[in-house]
Amino acid sequence: MKVNTNTLMKKIIFVFVFIFTWAGAFAQQGVKVELHTSKGELKGTLLIPPSKKRVPVVLIIAGSGPTDRNGNNPMMKNNSLKMLAEALYKNGIASLRYDKRGVGASKVAGLKESNLRFGQYIKDAAGWITFLKNNKKFNSIVVAGHSQGSLIGMVISQNKAVNKFISLEGAGEPIDVVLRKQLSSQPDYIQKMAFPVLDSLEKGKIVDSVPKLLYSLFRPGIQPYLISWFHYNPQTEIKKLHKPILIIQGTTDIQVGLKDANNLKKANPSAKLVIIKGMNHILKNAPLNRQENIKTYFEPNLPINKKLISVMTTFIKNKN
Repeated sequence: MKVNTNTLMKKIIFVFVFIFTWAGAFAQQGVKVELHTSKGELKGTLLIPPSKKRVPVVLIIAGSGPTDRNGNNPMMKNNSLKMLAEALYKNGIASLRYDKRGVGASKVAGLKESNLRFGQYIKDAAGWITFLKNNKKFNSIVVAGHSQGSLIGMVISQNKAVNKFISLEGAGEPIDVVLRKQLSSQPDYIQKMAFPVLDSLEKGKIVDSVPKLLYSLFRPGIQPYLISWFHYNPQTEIKKLHKPILIIQGTTDIQVGLKDANNLKKANPSAKLVIIKGMNHILKNAPLNRQENIKTYFEPNLPINKKLISVMTTFIKNKN
C-alpha cells in the first residue's frame, strides 16, 4: 500500500499541535491547592509555567470585601487577578492566588462577622507563604497585594522568606483616615451622625446604637473588624521592609489616588514607584469618567494593562 508522505506528515503535525495546545491550555488552568488552618481549609490556584529550572512565584492577595482569587465578587466579574496570574505564567513566572476566608471555595472557613479580625487575613496570607516556602520548585517568593491586599502584603512581607513586595493600587493612609475623608464629602447631616461613631471606634469602643443610614457601614457586627483594621498604618508597615519594593499606581484609579502611592514612596524612599497612565483600580485601561470607568468592573474579557505586566515581570526577574 502506497502512503502519501505529505498527507501523513500533515496528520502528525496536526496531532502534535493539538496535543501541545491542549496541554498548554490545561497547564494554564492551574492546580487546585488547599491550606489547612484550625478554622477550615482555604482554597487556591497554583499556576506554574513549564520549566526544568526553579522559577519565581508570586502570591497574589485580593482586595477588600468578598473578592475571590480571580478578582471577582457576587456583584461584579472582571477576572483581573486571573488575567494577572495568566500573564505572569506566559512570562515564566509562577503564581498562587486564593479565595479569602469566607469567600468562594473558602466559604466553609468563614467566621461569624463579629469574630472576624483584620489580623486573621494576615495569618492566612502568612500561611500561604509557608506553603510556598516548602515547595522546591521556586527560587524566590514575591508578594503582590492589590488594594486592601497591599496592606496585608506589607505585613507578611516582613517575613524573611519573602524576597520582594509589590503594591498594586494600595492605599497610603490608614483606613480610618480614608473613611473620614470619604465621609467629609457627604452632606452635613451625614457627617454629624458618622463622625461620633468613627471617633468612638478609633478609641476602640463599640457603638451599640447606629443610625439606620449608616448601618451598612458601621453595623455592630462589623465594628470589631474595623477597629482591628484601624491599627494598621500602611506607611508604618512599608517602612519596615528592607527588600526590593515596587509600588504601582494607575492614573485613572477612582478609588485610590496618586497621593496614596506617593505617601508609600515617601515612607520608604528605596521603593520603586511606577505610574501607569490610563490604568484604573482593577488594572485595566479606563477613562477618568466615573461611569465609564466603573463599566470596566463588569467586563471579564477586557484585558489588563500591558505595561503593568511588563513592569512586574522586569521587577520580579531582576536579580537585584
